[in-house]
Amino acid sequence: MSRRLKAACIQFTAGREIGPNIERLVPLMRRAREAGADLIALPENATMIEPIAAQSRAKALPEEDHPAVPAFSALARETGAWILGGSLTIRLDGNKVANRSLLFDAQGDVVARYDKLHLFDVTLRNGEFYRESDNVRAGTRAVVAPTPWGLLGMTICYDMRFPQLYRALAQAGSAFLTVPSAFTRQTGAAHWHVLLRARAIETGCYVLAPAQCGVHAEGRKTYGHSLIVDPWGEVLADAGEDEGFVIAELDTAKVEEARRMIPSLEHDRAFDGPARPTVTGKAASKPRPS
Repeated sequence: MSRRLKAACIQFTAGREIGPNIERLVPLMRRAREAGADLIALPENATMIEPIAAQSRAKALPEEDHPAVPAFSALARETGAWILGGSLTIRLDGNKVANRSLLFDAQGDVVARYDKLHLFDVTLRNGEFYRESDNVRAGTRAVVAPTPWGLLGMTICYDMRFPQLYRALAQAGSAFLTVPSAFTRQTGAAHWHVLLRARAIETGCYVLAPAQCGVHAEGRKTYGHSLIVDPWGEVLADAGEDEGFVIAELDTAKVEEARRMIPSLEHDRAFDGPARPTVTGKAASKPRPS
């Protein structure tokens, strides 16, 4: 197993149609490989951001029919890079889709699949709201995938607000965590960097977070700032606000070093509760000074 690799995060502004997005993504991925990337990661909803739920369902395709799968497979096979296909909108039985991340090895084979566990059902302060569960069926299991450089834990976007998932992935042996995302501009400005750095610090993992950026159909705005964070929480690369990619060298010795200095993954303790107290009557008044 090799200790070192170069990883790239692609930053992209996806449109509404799958085919044109793939045509624009492939040259970016080639450029990342030419820059030395061994692992190339795409953002969430890499090949389609369709804000209207009914249209998104209508455009979704089963995995076996999705054109991104043979396109990314062929590129991996041709270049010898591993490719994290961000996430794709995959049609399921019934009236739902999966938000699915696929990992391709250097032979072009899909070696792992992960369906997003935590769905983005929120209403923001500016009135912006999202109901991902109207369209998407949540996944049911965490996924760790083998790579030539160590184990890779797969997550997607809103998952990053659930630290117990990342702890479980790290305790299962992950050295790398992927977080392909399409973060809103409002929440990104407030929380993106601090959450991703926290997930790296808590787990002693490298965090790769390729992101959507710019303005999409119906005026949806995403934050950009694709990040690569090291196991000590230092930001190795930040893509800013525009399309492109960032690349950084990763060394699994840094994972071992961080976990040796602060072995918190080994220090879990069972505990009871907490029980929620019953609040009755008026709040006690503050005692007056004597």
